[in-house]
Amino acid sequence: MDILMNGVGLVLNFETLLVILAASLFGIFVGAVPGLTATMAVALLVPLTFYMDTIPAIAAIVTTSAMAIFAGDIPGTYLNIPGTPASAAYVGESYALAKKGRAREALGINLVCSVFGGIFGTIVLIVVAQSLAEVALQFSAFEYFWLAVLGLSCSIFISVGSRTKAFLSLLFGILLSTVGLDMMSGAPRFTFGVPDLMAGINFIPVMIGMFALNELMSYYASKSEKKTISIVDNDSVFHNVPGHIKRYWRNMIRGSSIGTLIGALPGAGADIAAWISYGVGKGRSKESAKYGTGNIEGIMDASSANNSGISGAWVPALVFGIPGDSITAIVIGVLYMKGMNPGPTIFMDGSGLIYALFMVFILANLMMLPIGYMAIRLSKFFILTPSRVLMPIILCFCIVGAFAINNSVVDIWLMLIVGLVAYVLAVNDFPMAPAILGLVLGSVVENNFMSAMLRTGGDLTSFFARPISAGLGIAVILLWCSPLLIKAYRYQQHKSG
Repeated sequence: MDILMNGVGLVLNFETLLVILAASLFGIFVGAVPGLTATMAVALLVPLTFYMDTIPAIAAIVTTSAMAIFAGDIPGTYLNIPGTPASAAYVGESYALAKKGRAREALGINLVCSVFGGIFGTIVLIVVAQSLAEVALQFSAFEYFWLAVLGLSCSIFISVGSRTKAFLSLLFGILLSTVGLDMMSGAPRFTFGVPDLMAGINFIPVMIGMFALNELMSYYASKSEKKTISIVDNDSVFHNVPGHIKRYWRNMIRGSSIGTLIGALPGAGADIAAWISYGVGKGRSKESAKYGTGNIEGIMDASSANNSGISGAWVPALVFGIPGDSITAIVIGVLYMKGMNPGPTIFMDGSGLIYALFMVFILANLMMLPIGYMAIRLSKFFILTPSRVLMPIILCFCIVGAFAINNSVVDIWLMLIVGLVAYVLAVNDFPMAPAILGLVLGSVVENNFMSAMLRTGGDLTSFFARPISAGLGIAVILLWCSPLLIKAYRYQQHKSG
């Protein structure tokens, strides 16, 4: 009980509550501006977290990401332009409703489903994380090696589009993780004589370059900006929502469950969770022909999945230190900078920190209702914000944020180089999630592999000597072989048919 009260005290104070309120407004604004993503919002926020305590810093990130994911529905509804990738799955449904004069009704459904999905995912996190942490206490270098390899592998197989491009993106991230001093010999690797790179590539400038700078380059390259809103909304925000929930409550629960499950897979993220939930909902619907014409079911399926996916991504991040998506990858970096090591021991800390984190999740999602309602009422002002004014300001934040971490110009150059490479990759449809996981997990794979080899004298069979390690290793090998197994199965089916 004392630990719980300590956790409550860490959250229910003026500083943390003020940070949650400010992060809510920031997340709503960024998500509602077309082209600015939730990950970009979090990356820009990270330099500010250096001046906060641990709980306010995490609260700022949690609240910003949750608000930005919802706010991405606003330009999708009015302009048919998803504000964030997680809103793309059901943008057609929302826009179709808006053309019928039901824009606020669509956004009201999005808001309620987002809150429900976020709280659902948080409850799963609270229930599951503690049990997983007890199992994770038995992990050694062998298990963490396979778990990190499994995370890297999932980032390829779950990615939308070409797996070859996902693999190459992953290799780029792993390459970045090798910069610095070799853990065995102490020899510098890929530092090019730059002393600042001896400790490895700083995580935050890479994230800022990969997301914020990449988005800026994409904006200036496209030079496309839609500024007019032709849709008139004269409907109520919440008037019809209770009736829709009563009729389609199964869609909310199914979407939230799928979102939490997909979010917990490394590299998946809220956007993939939304697409899968939308597809499953369409396949199981009795009115699947109405999908794409403004169907409430599609909105409830996908909008509950994307916010529950955010909460689900925290399960591997907190329990194993393995990021579930790009946002939790940033969070892991912030936790390390705050002197906290994500992993099972975080649940054994007597300071009540984990209870404070859980309470932050609940508060952030509950805050979404009043702040989200206000955003819906004022939504046209968000959308009409001129990007030509906003983008230079964001560029200044990028430069200042990259420099402020170590007061190093090298970090600014690193941000610029990574941003340029990320832009080239994005233009050619290379996914960014595998690159992020490669950067975060590359060193985890290397360090645990070398530790295991030193412990066993180079015996590779030791990776299958322990039950959990053997199970994870077999799962990884089956995942690698799955394309061949599926192809062989289909060949046999075709041959017998």
